[in-house]
Amino acid sequence: MGGAGLIRKTGVVWHLRLRMAEKGMFQTSALVPLLAERGVHLSREQVFRLVTQPPQRLSMDTLAALCDILDCQPNDLLEVKVVKTAGETRSAQPRPRRTTIRRPDLT
Repeated sequence: MGGAGLIRKTGVVWHLRLRMAEKGMFQTSALVPLLAERGVHLSREQVFRLVTQPPQRLSMDTLAALCDILDCQPNDLLEVKVVKTAGETRSAQPRPRRTTIRRPDLT
């Protein structure tokens, strides 16, 4: 357990750019019309920031649209990391990552 009175801080690693690259999407502007098709209207600048840095706030509609576009789950986009605090008495154990099994398209 951590020491008494210590604050454990968390951070987020944002994997949107990686998930986009896996789908062959290398331009941030490619997301603008795909998001709009799903009712999420963001400017090119907003989408650029969304791709290049972890968002501080993210609507559920935007998250759902990104998951639909990239055929992934929220945990594929977000990775929560514990930032050690000074004097913490135990190291944070990494959680096992949930695996998604994708079946080939049978069409």
